[in-house]
Amino acid sequence: MARIGRALLRRLPLVGTVLGLALGVWLIATNDVAAIGAAFGRIGLVGLAGVVLVRVGVILLCGIAWARVLDGLSSVEDAAFLILRFVREGINVLLPVASVGGEVVGGRLLTFWGVTGGLAAASILADMLLQVATEIAFTLTGVLLLQQVEGEAAASLALFTLEALGVAIVLLGAFFAFQRLGAAKLVERGLTTLGRQVAGTATPGQVPEESGLGVQPALDAVWARGRRGRLAQGFMLHLAAWGLGAAEIWIALTCIGVEINATEVIVLESLSQAIKSVAFPVPSGLGVQEGGFVVVGALFGIDAGTAIALSLAKRVPDVVLGLPSLVAWQMLEARRATILPPSRAENPDGVSPGGS
Repeated sequence: MARIGRALLRRLPLVGTVLGLALGVWLIATNDVAAIGAAFGRIGLVGLAGVVLVRVGVILLCGIAWARVLDGLSSVEDAAFLILRFVREGINVLLPVASVGGEVVGGRLLTFWGVTGGLAAASILADMLLQVATEIAFTLTGVLLLQQVEGEAAASLALFTLEALGVAIVLLGAFFAFQRLGAAKLVERGLTTLGRQVAGTATPGQVPEESGLGVQPALDAVWARGRRGRLAQGFMLHLAAWGLGAAEIWIALTCIGVEINATEVIVLESLSQAIKSVAFPVPSGLGVQEGGFVVVGALFGIDAGTAIALSLAKRVPDVVLGLPSLVAWQMLEARRATILPPSRAENPDGVSPGGS
């Protein structure tokens, strides 16, 4: 029975990909394809370039936030976190893995800079918690703004989202308790298995007997009371990244010719991102993101064709930035022996992200 469960879990991203593609094709097929193409064409190269540049800013902010999590605990420069954050994004949006596959690989790659596997895994878990916490805060802001919109549909969506946020807050509290109460050891084997599926090698969370710092002690170090200032900086950087992401919508819709104000932009971005996050087993939210824009956009008089074109515009950075990120990932793998310190480069295959 357990073997069947593991098999289903391994196939979940593939199933999500198929269902997401089917939903996306259905959305496009049931709407005016010509209208979608015309709306997307009006964005133009300049508009798409603007969307890509905004995404670069978002990823850089997230990379710096990740660096703050380990500030004072490792000597790795911020540049490494920035590079690896692009790799994380590229894997999550372009490969048929659940939306945490990039985090597992990113933590593993961080060990190439001499960070112990336990500390790398802890940094990923803490960074994910900060990212989810700020997304909840950003979504709550969107819901409060949505309540100012007249109409039964807006009120119903706001109520439903508030209920979903209540559940999300409970889960977030459980995730934090998991990190603080010593339960991290329970998932170390799971992280190893997932990482092998994505990267084919050792992964964060695999802690051998000789490792100097396991995941739980590393988490205790990350969340130490004296580091609250650094963690607060990471929180604010992630929150700023969510807000900056809304500029992608403003640029795209403005180029299309749709008049939209700041309230509507924040509602569109926050709720569409929340919908996409709920469907995390679907790689890159295929189909789900498009459906979210159609539903939320309708509240502001945005037709389905324009909403789908908007979603397609937001996918352009996924490809433009994601492909080079995947190439960078493979280059890092190929150059592992030269990146690792000499003492570890002698036997790179013996390196486990759970130890030094």
